[in-house]
Amino acid sequence: MQLTVRVKPGSRRGPVVEDTADGLVVHVRERAVDGAANAGVVKALATHFAVAPRDIEILRGHTARVKRVEVDA
Repeated sequence: MQLTVRVKPGSRRGPVVEDTADGLVVHVRERAVDGAANAGVVKALATHFAVAPRDIEILRGHTARVKRVEVDA
């Protein structure tokens, strides 16, 4: 399944995945430096959907806060 998520890097609340009216919001502690936040997003989503991190792929938005991800469930 593909979905759009909004990422909040450097958040003190992280790692947390919230389901809001606008969609999923992922709070991660990692800063957006050298792909660290993307790795945090993959880990948080894998935990949220109870799948392995290798089953999560960021399709679009590698450098943006709004990302399109694919989850192989």
